[in-house]
Amino acid sequence: MALNSLPIVLALVVLAQGASFGQDERLRYDNYSVYKVKFETQAQRSILRKLAEDRENFRLWHEAKDELHLMLSPGAFGELETEIQKTNVTAELFISNVQELIDSEEAANLKASRDGTFGWTKYNSLAEIYAWLDDILAAYPTITESFIVGQSYEGRTIRGIKISYKSNNPGVLIESNIHAREWITSATATWLINEFLTSTDELVRDLAENHDWYIVPVLNVDGFVYTHEKDRMWRKTRQPSEISSCIGADPNRNYDSHWMENEGASSNPCAEDYGGPKPFSEPEIQAMSEFVISIKDKINVLLAFHSYSQLLLSPYGHTKEEFPPNFDDMMEVAKAYGDAVESLPYGTVYRYGSAAGILYPASGATIDWAYNEQGVEISYTIEFRDTGRYGFILPPVHIIPNAEEALIGIAALLEKCKDLGYLGLKSAL
Repeated sequence: MALNSLPIVLALVVLAQGASFGQDERLRYDNYSVYKVKFETQAQRSILRKLAEDRENFRLWHEAKDELHLMLSPGAFGELETEIQKTNVTAELFISNVQELIDSEEAANLKASRDGTFGWTKYNSLAEIYAWLDDILAAYPTITESFIVGQSYEGRTIRGIKISYKSNNPGVLIESNIHAREWITSATATWLINEFLTSTDELVRDLAENHDWYIVPVLNVDGFVYTHEKDRMWRKTRQPSEISSCIGADPNRNYDSHWMENEGASSNPCAEDYGGPKPFSEPEIQAMSEFVISIKDKINVLLAFHSYSQLLLSPYGHTKEEFPPNFDDMMEVAKAYGDAVESLPYGTVYRYGSAAGILYPASGATIDWAYNEQGVEISYTIEFRDTGRYGFILPPVHIIPNAEEALIGIAALLEKCKDLGYLGLKSAL
């Protein structure tokens, strides 16, 4: 193939997957809509998930125990309507034009960018986050420490920061932005870093100084850059498939813990939850696993930041028929988080349960691997705001309220962990 024909081929592949290029070469989602589709049986769920594999017309946004959120291309409602009638499910429109939300988000970002400073009234790019991390490391050299998780498929460095005020602290690991389009996660992670270093609030000082924090603001660096430069709705990694023109795997289905069990991931390379050709096929996940193994004796709690749906999810993800031995404790801890968040003036409500129990089977996820294979007894996925009004395109005005909720929730979570005996020193640091 001639080199000059490659961009045309790539463009055709992208267009076949359902969106159009704008003048700035970003994919646009004009008149794409999102429907909440309610189902009652596994047969209905299977039909809807099969429909979602038609990426030219449908894209899976979110899945819960009894509903799917499906993004539809313009003109695809007729096909959905046919399936609704055939399967006897119900559908409700809740986002009428995805591109309008993207445009509003971009306008807010541009307005907040005019003063050239890093902050939390906008969503920051990977380059901005890394430059800010450098500034933080220079400003707090005795408290902070840089660490490298590894390299991505496209050769980007996956960076993290450790915050430690004293020795013999329990450790908390925060993994963020494993799914590329979930921008609220890295915004929240960086806000927390800033609070831990600068806040004079007594609760924050106690939280910051009596735990060691290992925070990876952006794990899926290739996908994250792609969402900023090309496709705001991209979820997966960016490693090409050897068996398909579709690109990437779901990194949160790629860990070697009950991988691909119980339909907890898809074997279709075009699916949003494609588990990859094998466990740890994605360089980012291989690197993260090696990093966690290297510090597992220092980690008491692992928190994986995600969006959206306002949930706290514990292991197990691969089955709803079994529960971890300390499940009751994990539910007490989750309740503490939810109660603390709901007590704030925003009144945001979080539900909690096991990942498979409250949602659906999800095998090969971070929290199951950390819990099952690395002995991190308190491992949660935290699904941030909202419940679907904006979905992944949460306006920047929500960044600080969401981060405040995360802060107060994590403080309550760790206090309950301490009460239950989970914050004992695992090894000399």
